[in-house]
Amino acid sequence: MPPRRTRTARQERLGIELRKMREAAGLKATEAASLLGVNSVQISQIESGIAGVSEERLRRLAAHYACADEGLIAALVTMATGRAHGWWEEYRGSLPHPFLDLSELEHHASFRWDVDFLHVPGLLQTADYARALFSYVNPQFSDEEIQRWVDHRMKRRTIVERAEPIPYEAVIHEAALRIKVVDDGGTKAQLAHILSLSESDHVTVRVIPFTVTGFAGAGTAMVYAGGPVPQLDTVVRDTPHGTVFVDAEAQLSHFRTLFRRVEEVAFEPDRSRDFIHRLTKEL
Repeated sequence: MPPRRTRTARQERLGIELRKMREAAGLKATEAASLLGVNSVQISQIESGIAGVSEERLRRLAAHYACADEGLIAALVTMATGRAHGWWEEYRGSLPHPFLDLSELEHHASFRWDVDFLHVPGLLQTADYARALFSYVNPQFSDEEIQRWVDHRMKRRTIVERAEPIPYEAVIHEAALRIKVVDDGGTKAQLAHILSLSESDHVTVRVIPFTVTGFAGAGTAMVYAGGPVPQLDTVVRDTPHGTVFVDAEAQLSHFRTLFRRVEEVAFEPDRSRDFIHRLTKEL
């Protein structure tokens, strides 16, 4: 199989996890290569996500690496061989790669946490809100291009609206709810949509009010996607240099702690719904 020209975040993550496994076993790439009867270049390509790996080879490597975590091995096998192309592939070539990587990541996630301070989280956005947001940020785009971005975002919402949705928690600052990305009618519809989703058993929405004192966590905006096993959790953050997928365990632990700290200062779900109701009446 020839090396890939481009790699998805999933393919890169699979390679990263195999490299972690090898390094934990104290083996060099040349030693791993000899186990498979290949050269070290092929191991490097697998670990960088440039080349794929079969289930038989992956399990052989895991055995030689003395990895006894069958849950992790099974999850890696699924990442390597068991994921068919999803709906997001129709947008390949017309949307940035991180958009597609996020779509795939959250489609297979076991749960999802969002923290946002300036905008309503993407999974809670209405089409009008998303369109206004994309149009403002990308004034050079045609209406057709903007609509494609909006359609993609609306399809992403299926993970919380499908028959078997994933557990979803969102912590939203009052500022994000008050900033009028759309007109009063659109803002009211956006708040009503959040309220409607928050009534679902699998959706939890908490609001951080302006009245909270001693809060300095506004820099913690993030997406946290639970993997099939905890080792495969991922944090997604937008930075001035682009979208970053975080997978190092120390950083994942850091962001889990930050999420709980932000969650602690937010209103409970019932009080948050009451708060959003009051905002709606102000419009």
